[in-house]
Amino acid sequence: MVNFLNRLKGRRNLNSFPIRDNTDFQEKSIQDSFLETDLSKNIVQLQQFFHQSPDLVIRRFQMTADGLEAALVYLSGLTDKQSIQNHVLSPLMHSAGDPNTELPITLAQVEIVDTWRQIENAILQGDSILFIHGQTTAHQLDTKGWPQRNIEDPRNEISLKGAHQAFVEDGRQNIALIRRCIPHEELMLKEMIIGIRGKTKVSILYLKDVASEDVLKELETRMQDITVDVVGGAGELIEFIEDNPYSPFPQFMLTERLDFAVSHILQGRFVTVVDRSPNVVIAPVNFISFFHGVDDYGTRWLVASLIRLLRFMAFLVVLFFPASYVAFISFNFEVIPVPLFLSIAEFRATVPFSPIMEALLMEMTLEMMREAALRLPTPIGQTVGIVGGIIIGQAAVQAGVVSNIMIIVVAVTAIASFIIPNYDMGSAIRMLRFPMMLLAAMFGIVGIVIGWMTLVAHLISLESLGTPYGTPLAPFRFTDMKDAFIRFPLWTIRSRPKGARAIQSIRQGKNQNKR
Repeated sequence: MVNFLNRLKGRRNLNSFPIRDNTDFQEKSIQDSFLETDLSKNIVQLQQFFHQSPDLVIRRFQMTADGLEAALVYLSGLTDKQSIQNHVLSPLMHSAGDPNTELPITLAQVEIVDTWRQIENAILQGDSILFIHGQTTAHQLDTKGWPQRNIEDPRNEISLKGAHQAFVEDGRQNIALIRRCIPHEELMLKEMIIGIRGKTKVSILYLKDVASEDVLKELETRMQDITVDVVGGAGELIEFIEDNPYSPFPQFMLTERLDFAVSHILQGRFVTVVDRSPNVVIAPVNFISFFHGVDDYGTRWLVASLIRLLRFMAFLVVLFFPASYVAFISFNFEVIPVPLFLSIAEFRATVPFSPIMEALLMEMTLEMMREAALRLPTPIGQTVGIVGGIIIGQAAVQAGVVSNIMIIVVAVTAIASFIIPNYDMGSAIRMLRFPMMLLAAMFGIVGIVIGWMTLVAHLISLESLGTPYGTPLAPFRFTDMKDAFIRFPLWTIRSRPKGARAIQSIRQGKNQNKR
């Protein structure tokens, strides 16, 4: 019996060995191996790699008049077939030159590869591979041509006077758009590949003589430490590299607007282009930068300053208006004027719920209607938002579920939340109004003050790529206040914001018109 248990224990230990690691090591060694001189053996090896890929095309042909055999391999859905026919197959099949010296291929980019890992990655990225019999190397041809959409107007960040060009899902086109706006030799580009199964190209653009090298190193280090199957988009990338992932406030900015990204590059910040994502990442940023819009610099400075003040006022309304209603009705009703208090009491006489339950019910209903309007097609979404809001609000008042004052509070809060230009910041502020209402229900105005102090302390402690999130208020920087809550005339804003940690602070001369 003891011998039987020992044998069973030994068998269990034997089965627990990491056999998958050995298989992975064998596959890795095969992919790192070099090519054969025999074309048929290379084709067989390639078919083993892509044995479940029916879209793999292997085009065998005779390359020259001497009858030298060759094969062109590519994935049909990721390549430009017209480019392959005109610039690869036709010149190779009708040329009488020596393939060992120079290929008559009229493509812009041709590279030499000699390992199966390079070949596999190139084919999966949309390139074509040319095998020639008798050679231990292959040619990687740039024939990418996957389906993509055209450059259109921004859909989520509407602007009255800004550019009508938005980023698309092709990283190469996004980089070309930025280079067209900043045709300068100091515009640098650093690329890296993130992902194990799906390799995503990530490109960092910045001005070498303006941006901080320390911030760049920190950004590169965080990206290089990412170990994940695939990065699906810019939003997923941010979660891996942000300073405080548990904070409700965004520490990186996402934008689909070309002009907005270019303006931040000129300020000394970094723009990260993620392939297959229509948004780019801007870093480092501060809290106040989320309330700036593109139209602020295309509108006269007095009007732009007024609009900015409205945005900050909307921030306070979204955060404190519902909480103040709950606090005044539940605890601090003595601060309400007597006529207004009697009017509110008359409307609330038939409401069976407490003020906090009434506020939570209506605010949750508003959020559900907002999400429903976003997920539905545009005409239907607008109908649901308008008709649904009117019908639900009127029916709730007539049924005595909520009061008229609560409907006004919810409506004003909803309108104020739409003024905030950045979606991520607006979502964070809308979420924070719920704990504010709970604090107001428990402690009244004192709870609101406690919540505000906690919020300010949290904002001061936050960082974006090691840069203070509360600047230019904490730490206080007087020069940055010219482009913070209000916008001074452009000719007075001579220096770049210190929150960007730019190494070249002066960005313009004395451009004031003295006439």
